[in-house]
Amino acid sequence: MDADFATYLDRVRNHRAELRDSVAAVDEALASPIARGGAWRERVRAALAELAHDFRDHIDLTEGPGGLYDSVRRGDPRLEGQVRRLTREHDRYREDIDAYLAVLEHGGTTADLPAFREEVTTLMGLLVRHRQKGADLVYEAYDVDLGGSG
Repeated sequence: MDADFATYLDRVRNHRAELRDSVAAVDEALASPIARGGAWRERVRAALAELAHDFRDHIDLTEGPGGLYDSVRRGDPRLEGQVRRLTREHDRYREDIDAYLAVLEHGGTTADLPAFREEVTTLMGLLVRHRQKGADLVYEAYDVDLGGSG
């Protein structure tokens, strides 16, 4: 592994930590008392906005030209299927995050706040598993452990 790619993997590792923290912040916001109504909505909205930003950065970092997924495809074509699955997940999760955020930002109806909270909580679990699959891909392609905390 050359020095430039090792530096790039450090960026990926650091960004993974940011993304993990954003997911945790959404989880914390969701766990706050729903009876607080507007305060609950605002706390969840702020956490989702940060997650939306960090998830877009994650997509740019992994899918961009010369990014992680390009490198995996060039170095180990047998992993193309995993890269495609992760890319499809990016599209789906970005759309889901944006849709939930839009509901909170534009006064959309969340008449059933417990159901809304459950849906967003489910999405956070999917994002945790997505991070795990990404770490598995990097390990399989490069024998590099991105670490559970980063």
